[in-house]
Amino acid sequence: MTQLTGQPATDDDVVHLTVPADGGYLGVLRTATAGLAARLQFALDEIEDLRIAVDEACAMLLAIATRDAELECRFSVTNDALTVEVTVPTVRGATLPAESSFAWKVLTALTTSASATAIEGRATISLLTRRSGGY
Repeated sequence: MTQLTGQPATDDDVVHLTVPADGGYLGVLRTATAGLAARLQFALDEIEDLRIAVDEACAMLLAIATRDAELECRFSVTNDALTVEVTVPTVRGATLPAESSFAWKVLTALTTSASATAIEGRATISLLTRRSGGY
């Protein structure tokens, strides 16, 4: 299910996309990411970097997802930035890779900022990418 709603207080567009927590559906999230970044007039290399970052974040979450889980993705679009929050229910005792891991190095190199939370059996990775200047 895809939903596009305007946020009157901030003029943001928010898109919610839920797919099965299965690697076969990550292409849907990569395509949505690219489409929304293109809407913001991101440069082609910025779009590709963001697609890779979303793919890496999802891979990190799929590794700790419960069986038959759904991957929830929330895209928040502003005038010059795209925030992507990916959430999944996790197996008991699961942990995300350390911030010193290669996966986190990739996320922080490809985005403006990246963070993660794991609370009450759910893990979320948030990615923020700002469009470069000159547009």
